[in-house]
Amino acid sequence: MKKLNWKKILINTAWVLSLVGVLVLLGASIRQKSNKKIKGVVVEIKGAEKHMFIDEQDVLQIVNDPAPVTGRPMRGVKLRKLEELVKKNPWVNNAEMFFDNQYHLQVSILEREPIARIFETNGQSYYIDTAMNKMPLSTKLTARIPVFTGFPATKKIDTSLMQSVIQLSTLINADSFLTAQIAQIDIVQQHQFEMIPVIGDHLIVFGDASDAADKLKRLKAFYQAAWLQHGMNTYKIISLEYKGQVVGVKDVIKNVIKNVPPENNIPIQIPLTSKRNTL
Repeated sequence: MKKLNWKKILINTAWVLSLVGVLVLLGASIRQKSNKKIKGVVVEIKGAEKHMFIDEQDVLQIVNDPAPVTGRPMRGVKLRKLEELVKKNPWVNNAEMFFDNQYHLQVSILEREPIARIFETNGQSYYIDTAMNKMPLSTKLTARIPVFTGFPATKKIDTSLMQSVIQLSTLINADSFLTAQIAQIDIVQQHQFEMIPVIGDHLIVFGDASDAADKLKRLKAFYQAAWLQHGMNTYKIISLEYKGQVVGVKDVIKNVIKNVPPENNIPIQIPLTSKRNTL
């Protein structure tokens, strides 16, 4: 018969008892902490670089409904359920909650950032973000972002058109001049766009969203040249539909400007009439 190794058995038993003791103490500590009362709520909102459509009071109103959490035992607050309630707010992209060592409920909110405002053909208006999420208008503030009108009012969203809207909005928002100059963007038939400027009595015929970055670069170069020479009211229509060109229309006279540089250089002009027409 094999002799038992009592030393090894005693060591293993000691380790098991130690582990059990640690688990018992840990469980007691957790139970004791869960019985502690919440001392307060700390709210942190991220993601809103320019706008804040949901603030601390909005979050606290959700957290404290139907009764304030401060003063309640921590075990009585279901954090995951509370997170889901906060996420139902259309301006909340994500919500995370935990209790810190000072028995405060820490609430971290990631807010959605609007990129464009949409007006549908039925009159409905809302904001969208880069993920095509719809957010309602707010009485607190109005976001200074591109405004699109004439979006089709259909049950199923036109994702292709919405992607074009997001693409244009992203480019315009990234440029301070275009943000200040483009007042409104009208959606016309077959996903074509027309822009209404803040300064100047003219219409910008943009075409579709293809080569959008290049079109906006040509528009800025055209503005720089036209503004310096004749002001902003010389042209009635500025068309960006043709690749590598800007077409400026003065009533019935057209000037085709080829290869407009993105710098401040005066663009090369090829008149379509027998008389030379300068910018």
